[in-house]
Amino acid sequence: MLVREGATGPEIFLQRRVGAMAFAAGMTVFPGGGVDPSDGTADIAWAGPEPAWWAERFAITQARAKALVCAAVRETFEECGVLLAGPAADCVVSDTTAYRDARGRLERRELTLARFLAEEKLVLRADLLRPWANWITPVVEPRRYDTRFFVAVLPAGQLADGATSEAAQVRWSTPAEALAGWRSGADVLLPPTWAQLVALGEFGSTADILAAQRAIEPIMPVLSERDGKLVPTFPGSQRYVAELPDAQRRRGFVRP
Repeated sequence: MLVREGATGPEIFLQRRVGAMAFAAGMTVFPGGGVDPSDGTADIAWAGPEPAWWAERFAITQARAKALVCAAVRETFEECGVLLAGPAADCVVSDTTAYRDARGRLERRELTLARFLAEEKLVLRADLLRPWANWITPVVEPRRYDTRFFVAVLPAGQLADGATSEAAQVRWSTPAEALAGWRSGADVLLPPTWAQLVALGEFGSTADILAAQRAIEPIMPVLSERDGKLVPTFPGSQRYVAELPDAQRRRGFVRP
């Protein structure tokens, strides 16, 4: 989740996925993706909390933690052109246009993150990320994910864009604006996305977001049938279901 300071408070970068995607087609989401086999397997110049710290926060192995942080940095760069890395441990690049070709090669899996950082003499800035949440797809779903959410502030001078094959539209929005768009039926939000927007809306600044001490417990919604529709139960689900737009409710879209 990429955030920046807006005129009325924190804004979040959102993407509307293209309709041809196998998962979450047409839905409004945060940038992200899966761990690549090459993520975390090579030595990477690293600044910030070591994998052991991330492993403790997410209750996983150090190897998995390193891969997740690398995947978060790589996917953020691939999907919106924002690079959480710099030439030294105490700075971050302010313009990523020079890496446009490498971005495309990363997305096509012609280049690994480790090789890219090494060739450009860049240090991965793990200290710019914060662990935020862990959601797991219900067991009844055919396509399942164990998703870790991170949050980071847009580095000064960098621009987030929509130059990815996975996004039909991108925008910056306050949590309140994004949730209002969902209630009006303009956007479709999966429960995990909705829940993170609700949580981010509780903070008055990006500094407050970064300073938040999150207790990260895995959340796996439970699905039950109600009036012929699958309804999820998760923390805050009563509000989610109550505010679900009528059009989505009629289509039976009440699922994680």
